[in-house]
Amino acid sequence: MDHPIAPAGITRRRALTVTGGMLAGAALAGHAFPAFAGESQDADAIVVGHGLAGLVATAELAAAGRKVLLLDQEPEASLGGQAFWSFGGLFFVDSEEQRLMGVKDTHDLAWQDWLGSAGFDRGVADPAGQDHWAYKWAEAYVDFASGEKRSWLAGLGVQWFPIVGWAERGGGLADGHGNSVPRFHVTWGTGPAVVEPFEKKVRAAVAAGKAGFRFRHRVDGIVTTGGAVTGVRGAVLEPSGAARGKPSSRTVIGEFELRAPVVVVTSGGIGANHDLVRQNWPARLGTPPRTMVTGVPAHVDGRMLAITERAGGRIVNPDRMWHYTEGLRNYDPIWPGHGIRILPGPSSMWFDATGKRFATPDIPGYDTLHTLGSITASGYDYSWFVTTQKIIAKEFALSGSEQNPDLTNKNVWQLLSRIWQTPEPIEKFKKNGVDFVVATTLSELVAGMNKLTGDDLIDLARLKAQIEARDREMDNPYSKDVQVMGIRNALSYIGDSLSRTAPAHKILDPSAGPLIAVRLNVLTRKTLGGLQTDLSGRVLGPSGEPVPGLYAAGEVAGFGGGGVHGYRSLEGTFLGGCLFSGRQAGRAAASATAT
Repeated sequence: MDHPIAPAGITRRRALTVTGGMLAGAALAGHAFPAFAGESQDADAIVVGHGLAGLVATAELAAAGRKVLLLDQEPEASLGGQAFWSFGGLFFVDSEEQRLMGVKDTHDLAWQDWLGSAGFDRGVADPAGQDHWAYKWAEAYVDFASGEKRSWLAGLGVQWFPIVGWAERGGGLADGHGNSVPRFHVTWGTGPAVVEPFEKKVRAAVAAGKAGFRFRHRVDGIVTTGGAVTGVRGAVLEPSGAARGKPSSRTVIGEFELRAPVVVVTSGGIGANHDLVRQNWPARLGTPPRTMVTGVPAHVDGRMLAITERAGGRIVNPDRMWHYTEGLRNYDPIWPGHGIRILPGPSSMWFDATGKRFATPDIPGYDTLHTLGSITASGYDYSWFVTTQKIIAKEFALSGSEQNPDLTNKNVWQLLSRIWQTPEPIEKFKKNGVDFVVATTLSELVAGMNKLTGDDLIDLARLKAQIEARDREMDNPYSKDVQVMGIRNALSYIGDSLSRTAPAHKILDPSAGPLIAVRLNVLTRKTLGGLQTDLSGRVLGPSGEPVPGLYAAGEVAGFGGGGVHGYRSLEGTFLGGCLFSGRQAGRAAASATAT
């Protein structure tokens, strides 16, 4: 579809003149807006979305000598996007940190785990299949994670906490879902430290006149001429002083059109748009929850998916998504409906809303989407952890850079204090969070759980019987209870025994108390499907041919190929997918614009 170069009655020159006048003297005026390439072209490339994938793509384009504009509807404060808020987990294979922990990992084992988790089944061998390019991206990504990924990032100054985490342990079979070994490498400095080297590169390119920021520029259309992309158009939003993650104004003060032979879309997913989440919710995960908490800021709205589709791009696997089951309502929210995820160790007992214990693989840290399906099948939107102070002190971590000040601020002393005390953010949630119930006896705990939800779904006798049955399994170093076996398995890994798994004990042991119940909400987070791209990041159309001049990377492209994860993720692969797909698209776009 061909779009006009400018809205009716507004010429390109007039739009740019009006925009410049409106922004003069405002907060945006301090940024370089170079007039690139004369009248017919504003840049060699335009990148839409200033999250991690956008920063990486822009850095690659600028490093190759291309003139690039980086646009986003949000103010400068939100540069780095969702990656800034992340825990900074990265998936490496056979890393130095793994070897230090005694973990034996190989490319073949990682590929086995990836395939077992992804379950690619939509035309892998068919060039028109939804999973054709997703599979190829998965192969390339596992090669990357097994090869240069760590050395590339280390060369940029990125470092990692030496204890490797064991996330998403899977459903119980060697060739099924899950990580066979620990692969979750927490970045020293968390998400901000992953963003930092690429932000520095882009800011240096802006200072050198090779790149330009366009904050508060909301893209409403991708311009095509004769079937090829020739730029973008949209609205200039009023300057905003909103802090990072806070909702910003949507008041329009002008319009813009920018021309370039290449547009790279890196605008993220749909996690803050609950309507879109429910619209694309797969039947295999049951009925969409009526109530969910939100794991991403409000600007993660999915707008650019439809906009890019209108420009000729193909969306595949829209029903694949990744939402967490251990969400807490943030007592001090930054964005609307702000939820925080518990990253649990293996010891808390997990019950549905009625107090029925979940069966394997619905164990903390094992199979996120299977557990999500079990929660929706219960007929309720929430579930419960029943645990002890001894467990949360050792096993609970919270997602998000702001919830881990020791790691984010690289404070070694504060980090070491986790050895002898419950981390302060956990204690704050226990004290202030609406989802926590703390009691000295089980009867008091059940009364508090029922009071919190406003019903009498939890029966004391039934809950007590299930906990006591589990506790009897702790009397021997072996067990038929799969969760108890998992605890002992975790304790055999030095990383878990040091930092992520409490000593095995009975839930009803008074010395481990007080007892704690945590109401767990479904937390929206990641879009696993998206724009289908080839290995160069070129967006493909319905016929399978690239749309000339159109590229995509990051979550909007399913982290590569329209769904590199397939149905399930191995964790630590979202940031890595942004890094890898952003690099691929940036380098390919730079090559395509070489003169």
